Amino acid sequence: MALFFNITIFPTPKPAKSFISSYSCPKTHISKTPQKPQQSPIFKIKGPSTLSGHITISGSKNSSLALLAATLCCSGSSLLHNVPNVSDIEAMASILSSLGAKVEAFDGKMMVNSDGVGKLQVDLEEMKKIRGGFFVIGPLLARFGEAIVDLPGGCDIGKRPVDLNGKVRAHAANGRGLIGGRFRLDYPSVGATETLMMAASLADGITVLSNVAKEPEVVDLAHFLTDSGAFIEGAGSDNLVIRGQSRLHGSKCVITPDRIEAGTFMLAAAITHSCISMSPVIPSRISCLIDKLLKAGCKISQFDRHILQQSLHVLVTLKGFDIRTSPFPGFPTDLQPQTMALLTTCTGSSLVEESVFDKRMSHVRELQKLGARIRVCGSNALVLGKDEGSSLRGSHLVASDLRGGVSLVLAGLAAEGTTEINNIAHIDRGYENMERKLQYLGADIKRLTPVPCLL
Repeated sequence: MALFFNITIFPTPKPAKSFISSYSCPKTHISKTPQKPQQSPIFKIKGPSTLSGHITISGSKNSSLALLAATLCCSGSSLLHNVPNVSDIEAMASILSSLGAKVEAFDGKMMVNSDGVGKLQVDLEEMKKIRGGFFVIGPLLARFGEAIVDLPGGCDIGKRPVDLNGKVRAHAANGRGLIGGRFRLDYPSVGATETLMMAASLADGITVLSNVAKEPEVVDLAHFLTDSGAFIEGAGSDNLVIRGQSRLHGSKCVITPDRIEAGTFMLAAAITHSCISMSPVIPSRISCLIDKLLKAGCKISQFDRHILQQSLHVLVTLKGFDIRTSPFPGFPTDLQPQTMALLTTCTGSSLVEESVFDKRMSHVRELQKLGARIRVCGSNALVLGKDEGSSLRGSHLVASDLRGGVSLVLAGLAAEGTTEINNIAHIDRGYENMERKLQYLGADIKRLTPVPCLL
């Protein structure tokens, strides 16, 4: 196996400065004065809710992050359409800008010109906010043969391929540029696959990657790079063959709909016994969830290529089901918390096995505050349904991560009484206008900023 770059880890102090992007999203944790601090907003939900109507699914947050990083591989300008307005995208825009890229955001589009990129080092507070910030190491290595980045932040949901302390310095093994080689990933990590794909697109020679991730976001990235002049074969399979090019050019791309957001709203319809429709949706990307919901008792119809309608009679009780998360095409780990919320309202007991992340059970304690009966053993959970003791009633909750946080929103929609959710900045990282979309469907949900209590 050939090695075409080396990585060195060394400690680094926390950056003192941060870059503020012009890309707007819901703001949190901003203090006006020491005397009158502005507290973080909360969601206040009055349930139970019944939803109806049609919603538009935003562009994929995870695809957008990878494609924004990939613009660093390209000369000239790249235009991305259907980019979601979420805080993770704002952080990535700040990272690109700090490297010297020109980033413009307008009307759901982002234009990135990377001709002015000349820095090798990313030293930003934003790097601590998102895992996707680490993607830039691939393009920087490919362009300059060296890159220095702070280790990424994001949700604390368990071990990931990048779990180190300090700062990463990577450089081409030959001291000049990257050389293609053969790599077999120990685990089909999406982030590792995408980072290596970007680096290999500008490496000298042919790179063969095996046991790679097959997620739709990997396919989206391969399509963008190919449209930009890269040669990539095998996207969506276990193996990738990449013939490096000396130069890539900017291109246009429409971000595909967010499969996790679509799945979240399908689960919202199920937990509230509602009928809603949504578009655009690519059903094949969430077929694992659709199969589970159909077996549980939901009715799901597809009207054309990208419109789904889901309904459930108000008197019908869904049957519980088991899930085991795994890489695509298996059940998505990013839908596990939301599905667990639904299972607390179904009949019977259900087994939830989390095989991707070893700490993705923090939402369990919050669901238990609502009255859910859930027993956890390691990364497995036994969820007892409504006929076995689970009965959701409003409570005060705290979101600890993105997907776990939105699972509390779904539970709040089904719970009797009022539910308040703190730390909703986690939810803002990946859901565009979450409360507005739910309000449009008829939910009684509000974003409130508590009045500070001054002594």
